[in-house]
Amino acid sequence: MACLDCEGNKWSRDLRGVLVHKFHSSARKKFIVTNPTRTKFSPSLSLSALLTEEVMAPFKLHGSVLSTNTQRVLATLYEKDVEFELVNVNLGAGEQKQEPHISLNPFGLVPAAVIGDLKLFESRAISQYVAHQYSSQGTHLGAAGNGYAIILVWQEVESHQFDPSASKLVWEQVFKPVFGLQTDAALVAETEVTLGKVLDVYEARLSHSKYLAGDSFTLADLHHLPNIQALQGTPSKKLFDSRPRVCAWVARITGRPAWGKVLSLCPK
Repeated sequence: MACLDCEGNKWSRDLRGVLVHKFHSSARKKFIVTNPTRTKFSPSLSLSALLTEEVMAPFKLHGSVLSTNTQRVLATLYEKDVEFELVNVNLGAGEQKQEPHISLNPFGLVPAAVIGDLKLFESRAISQYVAHQYSSQGTHLGAAGNGYAIILVWQEVESHQFDPSASKLVWEQVFKPVFGLQTDAALVAETEVTLGKVLDVYEARLSHSKYLAGDSFTLADLHHLPNIQALQGTPSKKLFDSRPRVCAWVARITGRPAWGKVLSLCPK
């Protein structure tokens, strides 16, 4: 099954037999242990961090690898080489609407993050926290001064211009068939027109830079990954393929090793 999301919608499939993956970043080794509920990812701590006792509180991400919103945070954690534990939330059983998860996200959605005494929800906010809090390690996802302002602009564009239409197309073309519901072809056609206009702006923007916020990969690009990936298996893929610069940008961001690690967690 494709690795997708229906955050806030009824989910009919349970993720069973989650594996525990431990990553030792310096040696590039991967160890797998069977565990039905939790997945741990453990990059090695740097020597400097150990010597200065700058060891962060354990990072626990509560969510599902089937959730695009959880995937957004996973991609950020991998890009930043952050040690974390993935605590599976059984969407099929409605665990996101029950305790203890409802205490972490009062809206009953995934994901949620717990870092020591800090509790966070909303995937983009968690990703922003990760990029800032772990700024000295992994991929540099931000910028200083005016560059940071441009990143914020395109993060807002993703959230308010791209995501509403993209999420609607994913729901209609991916999740409805899973649930045995009929896709609304008229709504898909209408939404494709709307998303196409957004991508026209992207095509123009990408004529000036390699990525949306400049010539470096940032959160402005990363936040698009889950919905773009979901739409690659639908007729709406043509919206990206028909715009050369957008198509090249999609290939660059979906081909990143960190994103590949996220996809490797998803049921085939």
